[in-house]
Amino acid sequence: MSVFVDIAPEQSQLDPPAASPRARWGGRFSRAVLPLLSLAVFFGLWQLAAVSGIWNQTFVPYPASVWRAFLDVSTTHDGVRGYGGYLLVEHLYMTLRRVLAGVVIGVVLGVLLGLVMGSIAWVRSVLEPWLTFLRALPPLAYFFLLVIWLGIDEAPKITLLALAALPPAAVATTAAVLATPVALTEAARALGASRGEVIRDVVVPSALPETFTGIRLAVGMAYSSVVAAELFNGIPGVGGLVKDASNYNNTPVVLVGIFAIGISGLIIDGLLRTIERRAVPWRGKI
Repeated sequence: MSVFVDIAPEQSQLDPPAASPRARWGGRFSRAVLPLLSLAVFFGLWQLAAVSGIWNQTFVPYPASVWRAFLDVSTTHDGVRGYGGYLLVEHLYMTLRRVLAGVVIGVVLGVLLGLVMGSIAWVRSVLEPWLTFLRALPPLAYFFLLVIWLGIDEAPKITLLALAALPPAAVATTAAVLATPVALTEAARALGASRGEVIRDVVVPSALPETFTGIRLAVGMAYSSVVAAELFNGIPGVGGLVKDASNYNNTPVVLVGIFAIGISGLIIDGLLRTIERRAVPWRGKI
């Protein structure tokens, strides 16, 4: 005689209660409305600061002035094509292309370096101080050296962005590898897995969530360095546009460039979050 025990009801008691339709709609409403509300407050305070007259238009231009600058930079007007002969979308394309090349190089090298540093203690002891040293350096500290070595074309720009992206990816990956649960690696070894198989089947999946965090930080570091990367021969490029406009105290165009960098950065970070959710569905479950 067999005995069957149904434990499904007991398990269901441990599951969190399902959210009601009203709560779900409330959450979606908050996520949609609160960002728009904060944006409206920001522009309202900006308009009040401009109208107050405390600062002149060079320091705090009207939002309408920035909007007109955006239209001017984005179109051909009075025989002038955008800014410096390039439309805003072309400036943004060149900047994104440089950032993508630098981030890919920096992230690939950083992740590989992090895997090695996390797996081999003596390599970590040798390289960790150099990564810390590189992380502490502001981009301008070594950009001029890169210009001397590599010229003023694309090579120093991409190299700078790669050097900015490498340390966050390497540090995050190293920490993630070191945080791999010992029980999982010991279980894999007990089942006969080789060192390579343990790294491939246990360490890498366990490290992926933190590695994605490092990749997002690497992209942010590259973006924060893009203006420095485009100091020389940066047009077309949003960083070059910002730098050139600042030489003439053209604050509206500077703000257009800043908004272009920031908004494109938000979009890219959102794409990375989406990729992370699909590539690492087990995040928080190991």
